Amino acid sequence: MKLLAIESSGLVASAAVATETTLLAEYTVNFKKTHSQTLLPMVDEIVRMTGFDLKEIDAIAVSAGPGSFTGLRIGSATAKGLGLALDKPIVPVPTTQAIAANLYGTDGVICPLMDARRNQVYTGIYRYNKEGFCVVEDQMAVLIDEIIEKVNALGEPVVYLGDGVEAFAEIIKEKTTVPFSFAPLHCSKQRAGALAVRAVELFAEGKAESADEHEPDYLRLSQAERELAEKQAKQ
Repeated sequence: MKLLAIESSGLVASAAVATETTLLAEYTVNFKKTHSQTLLPMVDEIVRMTGFDLKEIDAIAVSAGPGSFTGLRIGSATAKGLGLALDKPIVPVPTTQAIAANLYGTDGVICPLMDARRNQVYTGIYRYNKEGFCVVEDQMAVLIDEIIEKVNALGEPVVYLGDGVEAFAEIIKEKTTVPFSFAPLHCSKQRAGALAVRAVELFAEGKAESADEHEPDYLRLSQAERELAEKQAKQ
């Protein structure tokens, strides 16, 4: 199979094309540009450089959330538009699983951290075992202290990665009681290549959907929705 992957859940914008055995191309930028400016030009450049026709792909993978509400909407709209135009299914990949896929083969557990503001993180706990990728704790939105407690309770070495590491590094160092490390720069953030690897696995498990069906998974209400709910609760 051949799969196009789109990643826009955070500051990173990334696109890739992969098969079950080869990452054919990847274009990743971590810079202050809106994803609406970058994603389609990235896809166009990959097509130009590799010379393949988008009609050749079997599916489109997209970071399904959680993450930046704007980024997820842009990625979802891009994937849906391409899916409808090309009549291809979409493989929605949970964002924290895609981030964790950067660390294939790591001993111990993997804990992605995305800064969700208000001292919260989007996170989960994963590992690789003989069967491959394993979900220890599914993705969630929790206080940073809560996920550190969950990691400590496992009693195993852990690798933290994601933009939440930068935001909460001191808390992590202070409160993590098991051996821990931070992932190196080249595999610490979202990447369409890692997204594609996880998407190939999910596609093989039958976890694809039509472009019409696809919607991002925000995991929690937006700030505007939370503020409205708080206002209504006071009335």
